Amino acid sequence: MKIAVCGKGGVGKTTISSFLIRALEKKGRRILAIDADPSPHLARLLGFPDADQITPIAEMKDLLQERSEKNGPFYRLNPRVDDLPEKFMKERGLVKLMVLGAIQEGGAGCACADNAVLRNLLNILLLSPDEDVVVDMEAGVEHLGRGTVASVDHLLAVVQPYRGSIETAVKIRKLASDLDIHHLNFVANNVEGEEDLRFIEKGLGIKMLGWFPGSADIKKAEREGVPVAEHCPEVFDAALELLNRLERNGNE
Repeated sequence: MKIAVCGKGGVGKTTISSFLIRALEKKGRRILAIDADPSPHLARLLGFPDADQITPIAEMKDLLQERSEKNGPFYRLNPRVDDLPEKFMKERGLVKLMVLGAIQEGGAGCACADNAVLRNLLNILLLSPDEDVVVDMEAGVEHLGRGTVASVDHLLAVVQPYRGSIETAVKIRKLASDLDIHHLNFVANNVEGEEDLRFIEKGLGIKMLGWFPGSADIKKAEREGVPVAEHCPEVFDAALELLNRLERNGNE
């Protein structure tokens, strides 16, 4: 099963990704976790040792230059990346982790060559036949415009009970429809009660596939630097239920 998690920045994509990964691990599955967020924190939430010392591929400028073979405005459209997972992948228990990050262009001009390397690497990782895959995507909707998640089994858009998050979710639904992606589902996060859930569902006009409660335990685990999924049982149960629904949907 290949799952990509997207949504507006700050809605809890990385946190939910970490819970889904731990839920898969509890089922005895081998997982490939891919952190494709420009500010990657998945390693820390999963409890990987020395997580703050992991350099995202997106920040390895010499490597990106070498693989893209950039020469002025010219670069390789299909750069070689098949050896990179073996060199840079981390492993803890049943989880393998690849920290891609994302290119932050800033004032540096076009980053097309660097993105070609990351895109090729992500595509190769998504073809992994031996593990379940969970991708923590960058915020917003641009990755959908590039079509990089068209090959996943489930695209989960995380929504919180406020208007800005719902507006982004509406854009995600529109772009997914334009790309003919039919495996998009919405997941509510930080739900404090039935009113929050109704607000999201009314704003989108659809039912949520699942929802995650607000949790003081997550904040506490974050501050203490411990793996969140191992210290927040109520939220972990929500992740297991969501995973079970995804598996049932996939078997229908």
